[in-house]
Amino acid sequence: MRRPSLDARRLASLAPALDVEVLEEATSTNAVAADRARSGAAEGLVVVAESQSAGRGRLDRTWHTPPRAALLFSVVLRPTVPAADWPWLPLLTGLSVSRALQGLGYDAGVKWPNDVLIADRKLVGILVERVETPDGPAAVVGVGINVSLTAEELPVPTATSLAIEGGAEPDRTAVLGAVLSTLVEAYDAWQAGGAEAHRRLATSYAAACVTVGRDVRVEMPSGQPLLGRATEVDSGGRLVVSGPDGETAVGAGDVVHVRAVDR
Repeated sequence: MRRPSLDARRLASLAPALDVEVLEEATSTNAVAADRARSGAAEGLVVVAESQSAGRGRLDRTWHTPPRAALLFSVVLRPTVPAADWPWLPLLTGLSVSRALQGLGYDAGVKWPNDVLIADRKLVGILVERVETPDGPAAVVGVGINVSLTAEELPVPTATSLAIEGGAEPDRTAVLGAVLSTLVEAYDAWQAGGAEAHRRLATSYAAACVTVGRDVRVEMPSGQPLLGRATEVDSGGRLVVSGPDGETAVGAGDVVHVRAVDR
């Protein structure tokens, strides 16, 4: 793998509505973007790192990749939609990333709430954090995409990369440009469209979510696992699981797609 650096000049032309800052190294792009937001950074700042020393994912999992082998970035957003709609932001992000990758020829799908998979293997991790700033609350949307990792470099056997799935190392600058453009378009439509945009997002997400229709095990915050079949994603973005005690709407939890060998 050649693993060239990102082309900052091309990124500026591919995502003209955004302010893209490329760092050679960062502890965590979410941490840097959160600091920028607290210092007054406007909506649309994107912090990209060629490598991270302390990347974090959901449930405080760490994210380690070789330099320039992944796309590691965070976007500062300042949503004006009602606070009750903010939980949709991680789902919107996952849907946007999967659509962008589909447009580049990858068979990507969304695992609830916001992982992106190819053939049931994890390709993308997403972490959205709310940050309180002097200018009001902001959302920091962190995304990590495995780009050129080899099978030996993957963090777990159930992960994958674009190079593995596509058979060649893709142009990271082009991939990042496509993902950012798709995310901005979806976010702007969600912000401006009111209830109808919310309905369209919910419908599109449910159609793209590969978790719906699967038998799942949900590791609940209480520590008690929930076993059942995922039947839908409701209007609040929660996963509805039909189990032994009826239907349960899950707003938070770690979901495992159950295979025959897991039962």
